[in-house]
Amino acid sequence: MAYNLIFPLKKEICMKKVFVYLLATALVSAITAFAVVKLTDTKNRHFNERESNVPIHNVTLSDQLYPDFTFAAETAVKAVVHVKVTKKGNEQPFTIYDFFFGYGNPGMAPRSQINSGSGVIITSDGYIITNNHVIDGADEILVTLDDNKSYNAKLIGKDPVTDIALLKINEDNLPYLSFGNSDSLRLGEWVIAIGNPYNLRSTITAGIVSAKARSMPDGGEDFKIESFIQTDAAVNPGNSGGALVNTKGELVGINTAIASRTGSYTGYSFAVPSSIAKKVVEDLIDFGVVQRALLGISMQDIDGQLAKEKGLSSTSGVFIAEVVRGGAAEKAGVKEGDVLTAINGVKVNSGPAVQEQISKFRPKDKVDLTLNRDTKQISLTVVLQSKSGSDGAVSDSNDGLYNLFGAQLKTANPEKLKKLSLKNGVEIVSVSGGKFKATGIKSGFIITYVNQTPVYKPSDIELIAQSSRRSLLIEGVYPDGSVVYYGMGL
Repeated sequence: MAYNLIFPLKKEICMKKVFVYLLATALVSAITAFAVVKLTDTKNRHFNERESNVPIHNVTLSDQLYPDFTFAAETAVKAVVHVKVTKKGNEQPFTIYDFFFGYGNPGMAPRSQINSGSGVIITSDGYIITNNHVIDGADEILVTLDDNKSYNAKLIGKDPVTDIALLKINEDNLPYLSFGNSDSLRLGEWVIAIGNPYNLRSTITAGIVSAKARSMPDGGEDFKIESFIQTDAAVNPGNSGGALVNTKGELVGINTAIASRTGSYTGYSFAVPSSIAKKVVEDLIDFGVVQRALLGISMQDIDGQLAKEKGLSSTSGVFIAEVVRGGAAEKAGVKEGDVLTAINGVKVNSGPAVQEQISKFRPKDKVDLTLNRDTKQISLTVVLQSKSGSDGAVSDSNDGLYNLFGAQLKTANPEKLKKLSLKNGVEIVSVSGGKFKATGIKSGFIITYVNQTPVYKPSDIELIAQSSRRSLLIEGVYPDGSVVYYGMGL
């Protein structure tokens, strides 16, 4: 009986001890948890206080903040064309038929190579800009508009250095794109690419400006002026020569290439900035060849190591490693060791950026340079020169011909002058396009006076044109002796 009476008592005491132990454990756990929470909260609060001076931009997502491409797309797509290029010749593979019958078998016509790309209408009367590599070596160029009308196009001119070419079709009242200001593009700004990838007509893709003044990775010697707009808008073979357009529907670049190991889009595409393309087109129309200006310096991008070696206080700008003797920069007072920071107020931080700015100008144009020399900022005005070192118009001809306003000129032969009883004159050798063609002037015409001033050599005409603001009055004689007058707007 005693055992039975004592056991329940001991059991009750044990249960009380367990209850007290559990209660104590719970209290300790609660206190510990509270302490951890407080400690964590204190740390978080301390971290937030330390970072409170970091600017934070709160973005509220709404339909109104998403970019609307409809206006730009619907406007621009009408001005983007499909360019089909045919290259004729005998570049056909060797076949069994050739083994037995030889080349030139009547039933075996030479195979033609057909390539395609894109182009952009830039004037209502049919001037079209595209890439040089799209039309290079073409025997026939067929342009198909967005409304499926097709035209044979004439090559007005090309510039392999910038990979730009200019075509012309005979049509009026065409939809066209106006050039925008590529200098004003901002990183992260939305753009759309329009072209004909894989012959998929009028294809539109969107992306952002990923970088500016970008050199082409592994571009080799194909692109001598490397200052591309890099975007992540999808571009594929067939997009070349197509439009890069901002949300306003303005042409800000010509899609030119992609960075890819497969030949297809992998996330990086490159476009020639409109600031370069526009100037190239104007030169091809007016002169028949690009008027390329040179500053006359060798330069290096500035990184931390170069800044330390040269004792520079900043990595901004471009280091001038060499000044070409007799060049434009030397004549203006630029010295080796100067740091070029801006051209006409536009900041430059890389060699490609300098190339882009200088490529906007022609020989004899003046540009303002901002430089750091030692610890001082100085400003110099430079008169740009051509490759030959002159400050006049550039000709791409090796036979003494002078390219101006879409025509080839030369000093008239003395015998021709004598036959026509002339003392002076400049002969029109050929007219391919541009302002001379617009006047109706024909080859063989000898220009004797421009704005009532006698001309003896082609450069005389250019000098008069540069000093005239609005128009030229051209007087001359055809081989049959007829005297004709032409008016040409500038």
